[in-house]
Amino acid sequence: MSKHEEIIRYIMTLKAGTKISVRSIANKLEVSEGTAYRAIKECDNLGLVTTIPRVGTIKIDKVQKKNIEVLTYGEIVSIIDGSILGGRTGIDKTLNKFVIGAMTAEAMDKYISPGSLTIVGNREDAQKVSLLNNSAVLITGGFGCSDEIKSLADEKQLPVISSNYDTFTIASIINKAISENLIKKDIILVEDIMNDDPQYLKYDDSAKKLKKYEKMSGIHKLPVVNKNKKVIGVINFKRLSEKIENEDVKSDYIVGKYINEEPFYCRL
Repeated sequence: MSKHEEIIRYIMTLKAGTKISVRSIANKLEVSEGTAYRAIKECDNLGLVTTIPRVGTIKIDKVQKKNIEVLTYGEIVSIIDGSILGGRTGIDKTLNKFVIGAMTAEAMDKYISPGSLTIVGNREDAQKVSLLNNSAVLITGGFGCSDEIKSLADEKQLPVISSNYDTFTIASIINKAISENLIKKDIILVEDIMNDDPQYLKYDDSAKKLKKYEKMSGIHKLPVVNKNKKVIGVINFKRLSEKIENEDVKSDYIVGKYINEEPFYCRL
């Protein structure tokens, strides 16, 4: 395993919310800062970490690709590494608006609507008015809530979530997650189109298998692998078809004899 892969695997084991820096990774795994930087950058591309202004780079749980228009309260819990204090039965409900509770409870009333998520601190009056207006609550600073708020959340089936982050950091994390999702949802990844159960031939398979695959529609090329399932070549049936048609494939021939393309590897 390369140092690059070792760093990525290590970052994957970290708890969501763990702060990461080039220097700390370099010291921990005894690698150069350049190697650490490139691995952290790849983790960012993979959705394993995110960089927040004034906070730094932190480990996050990878969010599954989906249309952001169906964001649920449960996904918010995952994004901000939160905990559920009440209203757990409503965790799969969708939300459509965020409200920052930086005003009096009376003033908040006209801004809150059903399907909102109100981000507040340890202000019970603001928490209560949010739930009464059918909005879930996200409490910042790691604060809890009273039993009355928990009961009201259970009754309304709306989650009350607590996170250790402050309001600015939470808003930044959520905004970044949404922005990245909106950008990435139109990008086709290898995992979107790859076949996770591909067909292949083994080097020492009987060459008679070639005729079987050659007649199957939609198959133009097949990889050839060794006993460790590492690709060692490719058979292009368009190049091979005439030879297969005109030649009586001998029983002692193996697939490896017909490899006509070398594999091409690209390492980023």
